[in-house]
Amino acid sequence: MARKRPKGVLELGWACIESAAQGRFEHVPTAELYPDTVVQRISLTAGGDHGWTLSALTTPRDRPAPWKIVVVTGAPSWAEYWAPVLAELPADREMIVVDRPGFAGSEPVEYVGDIRIQAEALMPLLSVAPGQRLLLVGQSYGAAISSLMAARRPKGLAGLVLLSGYLGDPGPTARILVRLGQKVLRIIPRDLRNAVLEVAGQPGQLVHMRQALERIGVPIHVIHGDQDDFAPIESAERLVREVRTLKPMRFRKVAGANHFLNDGPPRDLLNELEACLPVRAPLHETLAERLNDAVVAAGELWRGLFRRKVAAGS
Repeated sequence: MARKRPKGVLELGWACIESAAQGRFEHVPTAELYPDTVVQRISLTAGGDHGWTLSALTTPRDRPAPWKIVVVTGAPSWAEYWAPVLAELPADREMIVVDRPGFAGSEPVEYVGDIRIQAEALMPLLSVAPGQRLLLVGQSYGAAISSLMAARRPKGLAGLVLLSGYLGDPGPTARILVRLGQKVLRIIPRDLRNAVLEVAGQPGQLVHMRQALERIGVPIHVIHGDQDDFAPIESAERLVREVRTLKPMRFRKVAGANHFLNDGPPRDLLNELEACLPVRAPLHETLAERLNDAVVAAGELWRGLFRRKVAAGS
């Protein structure tokens, strides 16, 4: 009988210690719960010439799906907790969820503290097939990293989702866990140790995230639970108010939800992500919009030329 994946702070902590003692990087091996035709673990080479091998879970497809959803997980980075969502993904979508550098099955063993280096290492995840469109999702700590990735303008990118984004301001539960982790840093397993170091060292790096958000030309969606006691929703609201993006950020408050939206019913989270996919307008509407934009631009050009001519004549 397949084991159930642990939930809750105490269960997760024990599962991490037990897995490390037994030399496993998965708390419950995904292969015990799903056939590899549904959820498959893969390896890929990191970007940036770091020489690391990254581990990820993906949804195998016979041919590229119209949409590819890439998930950059939080701290600690355990792709296996997205397995139920991967398993329920429709056939016309594909998803890949990565164990970030320094966690689970991904190299290196050491802590990779710079979010710019992590973003560089994860860029190969964003490769798409011809005609395929891309939705990038940054969960918790991964929100900052995915913002830097999106700012590089990868081919096919149609949207960025900041899901339960951790923005340097810990809620009460996160504050307690980080303080405790710092006291026992030398004896806790690698994943927990690296997670504590990441969260504690993040505030000084958020300037890179804010600068990246200002350069992103695709829609940005901020999704946050109003009962999040790890990353307070107020931090996400402040980000939306203060950062000037090329397009207004869409803010979605999920009533009654906590930090771990992927722990709830998979269909609920999939519905949230589907709402972030842009709907292509009918061709006649698209042509009308382009014609209108051209008329407006031409009008501005002629008005500018007229003003310069008047100024020159006076």
